[in-house]
Amino acid sequence: MVKTSPSLFFGAPNLVRRKIFLLTVSVVVGLAILAVLILASFIFGAEESTLGDVLASLNRLWIFGRPLQNYGVVLPSYIDWSLDIIIYYSRIPRTFTAILIGAGLAVSGAIMQALVRNPLVDPYISGVSSGAAFGAVLILLTSIFTGFFETVSLPLAAFVGGLGAFGITFIIYRSAGETPTSFVLGGVIVGIAFSSLTTFFIVTSTKEIHGALFWLFGSIAYVTWDVVWILLPVVVVIVLVSLFYAREFNVLLLGDEQAAQLGLRVKWFKRIMLIVAALLASFCVAFTGIIGFVGLVVPHMIRLALGSDHRLLLPLSTIFGANLLLVADIVARVFMRPAELPIGIITSFIGVPFFAYLLIRRGKRYAM
Repeated sequence: MVKTSPSLFFGAPNLVRRKIFLLTVSVVVGLAILAVLILASFIFGAEESTLGDVLASLNRLWIFGRPLQNYGVVLPSYIDWSLDIIIYYSRIPRTFTAILIGAGLAVSGAIMQALVRNPLVDPYISGVSSGAAFGAVLILLTSIFTGFFETVSLPLAAFVGGLGAFGITFIIYRSAGETPTSFVLGGVIVGIAFSSLTTFFIVTSTKEIHGALFWLFGSIAYVTWDVVWILLPVVVVIVLVSLFYAREFNVLLLGDEQAAQLGLRVKWFKRIMLIVAALLASFCVAFTGIIGFVGLVVPHMIRLALGSDHRLLLPLSTIFGANLLLVADIVARVFMRPAELPIGIITSFIGVPFFAYLLIRRGKRYAM
């Protein structure tokens, strides 16, 4: 553990109380927004439902556990029972997948930014997303596996591709002296390389490429309960691990030399936590495709509003990352209804101008 006093980063007792108050208020506000967005996510879709119908359907699902049609009972015709099926099998798993993916990507971005000390870093910039895309497209277009094995191998290949791309980025980062700029440039180089390979497979393939293109832009339209149950433990465990090490992330803000003097094994900690962040990001995009800029926008907005204390930044990134992706998913559903936009397009519309703003601001003056 790091040898620091309890007040090293919170400061005087009054400041401690102020930060606890800010954290409490922010969490309450964030969770209230999340609750509203969850309800909106249950309402909006290819066909919009009324609030009353949705609440009635949720009440039935709460009582019986699943749609009554599954029990083979005779149902009265004056109730639209199809809504129960839509909510249970589509909108609920989709909503919770968006929450988990948004939280995971935001926390992964916050971790990477703290370790590299560069606000321009996120899973999308680090090459993880491009590597995952390459792995998934390779499975989709080469037909190495079919049927059930394709369903299983697709997220697995994306996961391996994301980790492989990050591994190459990390090698470049280490070889270039482990500077903040070397990580960003390494990620850009790796991202371009894997994007080129992905484009090559798409252009030369004779198979239907719609599924591959939809995956490249990210989508949670076809997720199931299985995806939710797979994502839940991984995202929750890694987020809790990051919260446990919030003080160590704070120590890194002082610089590597002073962090080492305070007892932190800097290189070991950085490497382990970068791998953890890459695992989280790879796991998230493995099931949904490329969803960029969540890990860039959310941590930085919280940092601008409340500062860089990771005991505030990490829990709030979890909540507001979920909020951002849920908003993007709702917009993706209703913008061209009954057609649907890939969710990655929505996050890119938000992230690209924000990334440009950060780049311009960093060119003038920026402090983590």
